[in-house]
Parts: sequence; C-alpha cells; structure tokens
Amino acid sequence: MAVYPDPQALAELGEMIAARRPNDVLDYKVAFGELTLTVHAGSIVGLVQALRDDPACRFSTLVDITAVDYPERPARFDVVWHFLSMYTNQRIRLKAAIREDELVPSITGLIPTANWFEREVFDMFGILFSGHPDLRRILTDYGFKGYPLRKDFPTTGYVEVRYDDIEKRVVYEPVNLTQEYRMRNFDFLSPWEGTHQLLPGDEKAPATIGVTAEGKK
Repeated sequence: MAVYPDPQALAELGEMIAARRPNDVLDYKVAFGELTLTVHAGSIVGLVQALRDDPACRFSTLVDITAVDYPERPARFDVVWHFLSMYTNQRIRLKAAIREDELVPSITGLIPTANWFEREVFDMFGILFSGHPDLRRILTDYGFKGYPLRKDFPTTGYVEVRYDDIEKRVVYEPVNLTQEYRMRNFDFLSPWEGTHQLLPGDEKAPATIGVTAEGKK
C-alpha cells in the first residue's frame, strides 16, 4: 500500500525551511501532496546544499529541472527544480522567477545529474546557467535558431533538418507546415468541425445522395 506524505508534516517542513533560510525563501505552500518553495534564483546553490545535507530534509535526489514561460511578466520565466527525499518519502519543488536576461547559478557542482537537465532548459527556453561546465544544446541541432518552448517561437521562417532518402544524406530546408490549422478559414472556436473548404472528392457527394446498394434511386 502506498504511503503518502502528511500535508501537515510538509507544512511544518516548509515553515522550518523558511525560518532557517529567510533570505532565500519568499513563500511556501503545500498542494497535491508536495511542498513548493518560492525562492530567490541567486540563492539556489546554498539552498539546495542545505536541503541535501540537513538531516531533517535529505533531499538528495534531483528528479527534474524545467521552466514555465510567462511572456507578459517582467520576470518572464519560472525555473523549477523538483527534489525527492528517499529517506523521508517527501517531495519538494523550488520555484524561482527570473528575467529573460538573468543568469541562474548552476547546481552541477552539488548535483552532477543537473548537467543534462540544465542543458535541456537552456536548449528549450534559452535560460542561461552560470557556472555550468558545458552549456550546449542537447535536443535541437547545433545550428538551430530560437528556443522551441518559448511562446514567441514562430512556426515558420526557420529551417528544418531531415534525412533525404533520395540524396542519402541529412538536408536542411525551409520549414513547411502543411497541417490544416494553417488554413485561413479554420474554425478555431470549434476544432471538431474542421475546415469549411471543399476537400478533394467532396464534389462527388451530391451525386451519391439517395443511391441504394443496387445503384438505383
């Protein structure tokens, strides 16, 4: 039987961390069985070290690092770290709001597995991590321009990479999206209705109305 963390215990843990690190933690809350701390991005290294080494915490397992894009905010991005304590069966989420031009300290010196997570966040969102040993793209091509998970990323205008069976090599060519959602008359309010334009073969529909299996009207 699964044993879920006690929300009251998580709230007490959040209160304790906030009291011990008042300059690092802005706020905390418990939701969905997890504790979320809103923190200063510049304090992330010291805070992660404290959460890892404190006997009351022991959050030694880094589960993930990701980000959320809010283009309308001055502090555009939320960088999010997820940690797990295998000793206490508790999870914690650290969240820090940063500007588009702000550097986030790398935690690879404390948690080596953060290396690829930080590279992924850089590749997808363009967020820079200071002190990272090898901050290169990890999912896109080396010559890729832009950051795919930013909400301002265009769907056209750049190049795509694919393997050409005829030329037997990787080729670069302009992005060419042929999906129906690029049609001008697409009904965005009711996507189940599809487009209102005639598709190939639609002109035959009136001629078959009322025709029986024997071919007689």
